[in-house]
Amino acid sequence: MRSQSFEGPPATEGDAGDPATPLGRRYDVKGRRLFLHRSGTGGPSVVFLPGAGLVGLDFWNIHERAAQFTTSVLYDRAGTGWSDPADLPRTPAQVTDELRGLLHTAEVPGPHLLVGHSLGAFYARRYAQRFPDQVAGLLLLDPGHEDIADYMPTEAVRMNEQAKPDPERLPDLTDEQLHAARGQYAQLYASWPDAIRRGLIDHHLTSWRTGLRESGNFETEVYDELRRGGDLPDVPLTVLTAGGDNPYWAQFLSEQAMREALDGLRAMHAALTASVPGGEQRVLSSASHQYAHIEQPDAVLHALRDLHDKIVERR
Repeated sequence: MRSQSFEGPPATEGDAGDPATPLGRRYDVKGRRLFLHRSGTGGPSVVFLPGAGLVGLDFWNIHERAAQFTTSVLYDRAGTGWSDPADLPRTPAQVTDELRGLLHTAEVPGPHLLVGHSLGAFYARRYAQRFPDQVAGLLLLDPGHEDIADYMPTEAVRMNEQAKPDPERLPDLTDEQLHAARGQYAQLYASWPDAIRRGLIDHHLTSWRTGLRESGNFETEVYDELRRGGDLPDVPLTVLTAGGDNPYWAQFLSEQAMREALDGLRAMHAALTASVPGGEQRVLSSASHQYAHIEQPDAVLHALRDLHDKIVERR
């Protein structure tokens, strides 16, 4: 697909002093303010694309260590985190146009090493399909895929069709649930700086429906757009597969079906890896889908550093 020109306004001073923004700046991109935080120097610049329900600051632990050897960027899509609101769900084309405009406006040098987690991996792949000259490499962390049903046991496919909650019909969290969740988040983000941790926890406790809203158009728009998008460019690719049980699936699947589903995911990721010459798959044993980068940060950072070095060697 032919690249589109940028029409957004130049970068502004953003909102570094806004107490609602733990760090970083917000840039005006075609009428919306989008949150971006950058650390480090050099290239290729690393850009994190969070999964549904997560935001840029969820990856602060990997970002800070990546910034020791290259430029590293966290950002929030419109409708999430500290970026301006937007109607959800959105198409991959909308998200990738927005990201391209933001990176241009914030003057983040390309081509970029995109780190896409879950839903963010769809967007990373779509960005590579649309703007191949702006992508130096891809690190996909337990990515989704448009052909996932072909790799899943029948029980898992049936469960997926039946267990799709309507975020607008779900009741608010009770005080007891909020208290328990706050404690769990505090433990999860224990190594985050205090100011970031507090803001991140408050955000997740008030915006927990966002992940459900973002992923509401998989079957109707996301899958088809990726299928029509064509091949990935020939750039270094690493796929990280979370090898631990999926706590959400465990509520619905038998133990046998869980094993078959995890085996299916490994096979699906192997096929994705093989779609690019020299692609590599690594399995993170016992890591969960949502928080593999927190549970096994060294393994994720090691994969990121190896991919970065491979890109530099190819230049």
